[in-house]
Amino acid sequence: MSQVYDYVVVGSGAGGGTIAARLAEAGYSVAVIEGGSDPLHCGKDRAGVDYRVPAFHPMASENPGFDWPYYVRHFDDEARCERDGNWAPRGIYYPRAAALGGCTAHHAMIFLTPPDSDWDTLAAATGDSGWSAAAMRRHRRALEACRHRPLRRLLARLGIDPTGHGWRGWLRVERAMPLKALADLPLLWMLVRLALEDLGRDRGWLRRLGLFLTDFGDPNDVRRAGGEQLCYLPLATYRHARGGTRERLLDVARRHPDRLHLRTESWASAIQFDGDRATGVRVERCPGRQHDPSRPAEQVEIVAARREVIVAAGAFETPKLLMLSGIGDPAALAACGIAPRIALPAVGRNLQDRYEIGIVHRMARPWASLRGARFDVHDPLYRRWRWWRGGMYTSNGCAIAALRRSSRADGANPDLVLMGLLGRFSGYREGYAAAIWPGLNGFTWAILKGGTRNRAGSVTLNPANPRGAPIINFRNFAEGGAADLDALVEGVTMARSLAAPLIAAGLIAEEEIPGSGLTGPALRDWVADHAWGHHACGTAAIGPVLDGQCRVHGVTGLRVVDASIFPHIPGLFLAAPIMLAAEKIAADILPGAPATA
Repeated sequence: MSQVYDYVVVGSGAGGGTIAARLAEAGYSVAVIEGGSDPLHCGKDRAGVDYRVPAFHPMASENPGFDWPYYVRHFDDEARCERDGNWAPRGIYYPRAAALGGCTAHHAMIFLTPPDSDWDTLAAATGDSGWSAAAMRRHRRALEACRHRPLRRLLARLGIDPTGHGWRGWLRVERAMPLKALADLPLLWMLVRLALEDLGRDRGWLRRLGLFLTDFGDPNDVRRAGGEQLCYLPLATYRHARGGTRERLLDVARRHPDRLHLRTESWASAIQFDGDRATGVRVERCPGRQHDPSRPAEQVEIVAARREVIVAAGAFETPKLLMLSGIGDPAALAACGIAPRIALPAVGRNLQDRYEIGIVHRMARPWASLRGARFDVHDPLYRRWRWWRGGMYTSNGCAIAALRRSSRADGANPDLVLMGLLGRFSGYREGYAAAIWPGLNGFTWAILKGGTRNRAGSVTLNPANPRGAPIINFRNFAEGGAADLDALVEGVTMARSLAAPLIAAGLIAEEEIPGSGLTGPALRDWVADHAWGHHACGTAAIGPVLDGQCRVHGVTGLRVVDASIFPHIPGLFLAAPIMLAAEKIAADILPGAPATA
């Protein structure tokens, strides 16, 4: 027996949670189908604190209460895959979450809006002015509740607002300013000064310092858009505890229990059709079954949609669900025993990601600001966070960030982020979180490359087990590889130039990974072999799979709203673009609804 709603949304993450809440607020009945459970009530050890404490986000990504890992390939060639020290027989560990809130339950909470050019390019490609930067700025005001610019917030109430921020949206955005970091202030100030000097080689570092102080390093201020800058990275937190679509959905469900139904521990196994119209979703109720969707379900039902099914299961599961429902490459579907319904060969193709590489250092002495830290509920830093919402655990671990433009960047916008992280981070592997803080004396320059050119990756069904984990191959550097690799190596050079004075001053003891002796072609090869990512997107892209309003070609009543929709990877971090896109599609569905909150 089926239950009927106006909209059925598959997934509760940045895309699904955002659009489901907006539709319910507009008066529609909405069912959210989520494979995981509420991370605060899943019954697993540490799940609640790993979810809430910003500094614990690495542990959140491995917490068995909501960890839903994938194992991916970076290359077709097995021998080349094995050159990466994080390679395992199953592949490279790629953390994802099965939880109310999707991957907003374990990500690093960074809220960084994409450059205007990304939106304007999408508007031009679709012919839909709703994707333009000016239009998307209205959706930002519906989304963002900026709390890290209090003076600007006050002036905005008086009608003086040149920043482009949203002030009264549903997603609170804050800045972590742990006072305990003052224990390392001389070292951190030296990092700031060196970064400003490096940024200001062509314009004067004192002028850069003036710009930094004028807006306090806010990277989301539209007046700084498109420029290289030293900045902090704003976090989606509420009083310095993680906040995201979980909180948004629970809030709307409390206010409108008759409209929004959250169906957790439930798996969407197929989309149902009546002719060429999507009419619902086949749902399997399987409590606790996060890692094995091929096991028999405890209960199977059809959740019907009067208006639309909206798929928001992420860049891996969305194409998988479409393909299991007969939407994809007909030959590939037939090889898996699936009757083709709609021929869309681009489903699962165009897989993209940022590239990232870590330069890991050992400090000459442990960080004073982390003294006593054990990253559990028994240490003094946790107690300070719990009772006062202060201290180092309000931070995601990033001490400093710089947006840089490499010589291989397309256009005027920065294509690199250099993040100074307290700890050791050299990529993802099982157990990586435990390796970050031993000795409390690690420091990593994490170099992130945005605007990547490679669209050769793919997500395909496993013919031996189509309902199981898909086959994921990013095929790193297969397209535009030379330019992207040049940019990453430039980023390593930038990071080393910032570290060199600290080494000379005796503050950094050594470069542990890859080691200061690795230079030239050997360094370039190492970067190519070891680069990773965790912002997968593009596998049900606008254009070949979707129209400009994210409706699936060839069928009615079916949309996609998640990271899969982007034909080109937007910005430098994905969470904000996905949420903004979801707000835009909600406005498309609700043309009479106001665009601002």
